[in-house]
Amino acid sequence: MGRDEHDCPVCGQPVTTVVRRYKTLGAWVPKWVAGPCRNTACEAYVDPAAEAEDGSGEAARPPRPGPGQPS
Repeated sequence: MGRDEHDCPVCGQPVTTVVRRYKTLGAWVPKWVAGPCRNTACEAYVDPAAEAEDGSGEAARPPRPGPGQPS
């Protein structure tokens, strides 16, 4: 397999690993990929506040209604 750590392609600093998923043959399969760069001097820098505003973060998603609750 590959390395456990990822580097930013622009500045070379280590970045976190995040889990994305894709669907294949009807099943969701996890894929570990490089996360956003947090180096403020890097061109690929992603501000954590801006990331939450654009809806790409888990916290930005509204909760799903449970069983028996109207959707």
